[in-house]
Amino acid sequence: MRFKTILMAATSLAAVAGVAQAQDTTPADDANAVEQVVVTGTRTTGRSRLDTLAPVDVVTAKNLQQRGATDISTALAATVPSINFPRPSNTDGTDAIRPIVLRGMGPDQTLVLVDGARRHTSALINVNGSVGRGSAAVDLNAIPSSAIDRIEVLRDGASAQYGSDAIAGVVNLHLREADHGGGLTVTYGEYVTSFKGFYGGKHNISDGGSATVAGWQGFKLGSDGFLTVSAQYRDLDPTNRADNDPRVSPSRITARTGDPKTEDVSIYLNAAKPLAAGWEAYGWYGYQQRDANSAASFRQPAFTPTGAKSSDYNQAVPSIFPNGYLPLLTTDTEDVAAAVGLRGELGGFKIDTNLVYGKNDIDFGVENTVNPSYGAASPTSFAAGGLTYDQLTYGLDASREFEVGLAGPLNVAFGLEARRESFQINPGEVASYARGPVAFAADGTTALTFGSRGFTGFTPSNAVDVDRHAVGVYLDLEGKVTEGLTVGVAGRYEDYSDFGSSTTGKFTARYDFSPSFAVRGGISTGFRAPSLQQQYYTATSITYVAQALPGGGGTTLVPFESGTYPSVSPVGLALGGKPLKAEDSTNYSLGVVYRKGAFELTVDGYQIDVDDRIVLSELFSNAAGASNPNAAQIGALLAPYGTTAARFFINGVDTSTKGVDVVARYRINDEQAGIFDLTLAANLNDFSVEKTPVTTTLATPQSLFARQATLRFEKGTPREKITLQGDWTKDQWGATLRSTFYGDVLAPGTANDGSTDWKTGASGVVDAEVRYTFPIGLTLSAGADNLFDQYTNQIPPNLNTSGAGPYSNFSPYGFNGRFLYTRLSYSW
Repeated sequence: MRFKTILMAATSLAAVAGVAQAQDTTPADDANAVEQVVVTGTRTTGRSRLDTLAPVDVVTAKNLQQRGATDISTALAATVPSINFPRPSNTDGTDAIRPIVLRGMGPDQTLVLVDGARRHTSALINVNGSVGRGSAAVDLNAIPSSAIDRIEVLRDGASAQYGSDAIAGVVNLHLREADHGGGLTVTYGEYVTSFKGFYGGKHNISDGGSATVAGWQGFKLGSDGFLTVSAQYRDLDPTNRADNDPRVSPSRITARTGDPKTEDVSIYLNAAKPLAAGWEAYGWYGYQQRDANSAASFRQPAFTPTGAKSSDYNQAVPSIFPNGYLPLLTTDTEDVAAAVGLRGELGGFKIDTNLVYGKNDIDFGVENTVNPSYGAASPTSFAAGGLTYDQLTYGLDASREFEVGLAGPLNVAFGLEARRESFQINPGEVASYARGPVAFAADGTTALTFGSRGFTGFTPSNAVDVDRHAVGVYLDLEGKVTEGLTVGVAGRYEDYSDFGSSTTGKFTARYDFSPSFAVRGGISTGFRAPSLQQQYYTATSITYVAQALPGGGGTTLVPFESGTYPSVSPVGLALGGKPLKAEDSTNYSLGVVYRKGAFELTVDGYQIDVDDRIVLSELFSNAAGASNPNAAQIGALLAPYGTTAARFFINGVDTSTKGVDVVARYRINDEQAGIFDLTLAANLNDFSVEKTPVTTTLATPQSLFARQATLRFEKGTPREKITLQGDWTKDQWGATLRSTFYGDVLAPGTANDGSTDWKTGASGVVDAEVRYTFPIGLTLSAGADNLFDQYTNQIPPNLNTSGAGPYSNFSPYGFNGRFLYTRLSYSW
């Protein structure tokens, strides 16, 4: 693997050195030319991405298309080195709704906009042990790539400009605008891969068949308006990289570890129509229905091959599943987005006012499973309840340039945003969480578990229906102070109905020493309001504990709950929970911009300090043991509420992130060789946890955010990510070659001595594509993602005794292996 990585890097650098001798001109019609105008991070019109005061990446629709994956998150991670997109498995809803990570920060610390308006988050909150644990993030893959014209990624804190969540940066998706023309793309691919497992020898696999049909069409609205309709259908078969299970006889694959089975259909409409007096009405509507199916862990038969009780004896129902069973979690998601707006000019000010609504609804189900306490009468499929989040936002933005005696006009922008949010938890059917009539297994002593195995349904006591509102105002100034110095100042005040208010500010500056060289930097404060999901998410399961009846009259089974509770619930308060408050951040940045002819280079260093980050606490339990000296006290505190174990969201983790982004690009237009576009991009990132909270309510101090959780933050994403990419076009031919190097990632184990930790190892992944456009305008593409079938280090048998997950969920590029694909595209 190391040899391949070195070879890839050497080959790419040699290509750069060789073509650098070619003609140094940039084609005027190059869609990726230097002077791409951006609107994210600045409210001054006409600013190109190399003229900004803070770094902005621009990802075009063409960039999104030139790879096998047809989802936005995967394409962004391949194009922008500071973005990572892990692909965890066996993590409940996170299998189907996976978040992106910018600069190693939390997924909910990156703000997502659509055409400059805040997009709603997913209803899902990640509570399992994957990257992004504890966050409720935006689901980028709910938007079809065919609806996107370009994406701008602001790599800088921007809460003072855009409000809550913009701690790490901003992702702004711009919808396609067209009144004519159209395009249709059909993509099909599948994984053709092999790996050698510790238990099952070599596995040769072809799976994960992926079919995507996407298209768009522009229509005129009268003589001067447009309506662009975009649609996409995807059908993705599941992948499975599980090894043989040594616990069963004969040894065979019992688990399913990989991407879920997914089918989705999406449609987006984007329209604008000029009105009288220079005003324009605009709006968009988007809808996606996604059905996903992923797996939980395999439940063994009641007895092992040696005749002993299996560890899953209390979950077995031999009359239904004599050979064990693999529960399957269904995640059916409905996502809606709609906006109406009006823009024009009033009193010399450019005005943009809009009303934006978004809703994300998730229904969970479990199939191929049982509620053991129902015995032979148990259903094998369950409706397990669901989550709903919606958001209604009103925005008003105004800007105008003033001549105030500076070297250039001063752009003054101000505005307000009013937002209402709501969050609901809907309980599942009774059998998904209830205790049935069968209390004990056939031996008469083993208490049976209950609730649907694989995913226990939400109970009526988990039901939540809450809302809040927030209002924010901002002022943003930007102008050229002297001939070479441009300065920006922004301030914002927001007030929330639940946690209080926040005031943030930002100062940025740029000095152009010459047309070729500039220095830019800034300092800003930011915040992230606690989400409704973090404040109110509740998911508990019930256990029955045998207790003696008074007077020696035998025993009875008493129900106790355990799980995740709101911090201000009676259970949370008993353990020291407090109302959540906003995270606070300070962002420092300093960078340089160099451009000469067809060459450009940006280097941007940053430091992001976050105080009082919101995290999911450790589990408080009444289970006695050497590692739980407070068991008796915890039991006494929880007993009045019928609870045996609990966790909740807390503030109190301080973090510091330091890093540098490097982007170098060179473009050549040679009459004989064709057009070359070469890019080297790197993100070097160091994340550290500076402080963790300790409970003050227990006799023995106990960490609320212990070693494993800390290491997930610090080492769960690669410290280094380097991408070398070359794009070539000549007449009807085109090709893309991309090599990406990922630094080592740590998957932390539960043992405090580090004996159960595992490292993924450094990896190099190569993607390649070749294209040909026929005279009729039809383009045929063929390619491979992960051409050399690269995997991370495999987890050894002492840490993986079931063969279920040979590879870590912390792999920065997943663990599916080589993906081969072909694509047909036609534009008119």
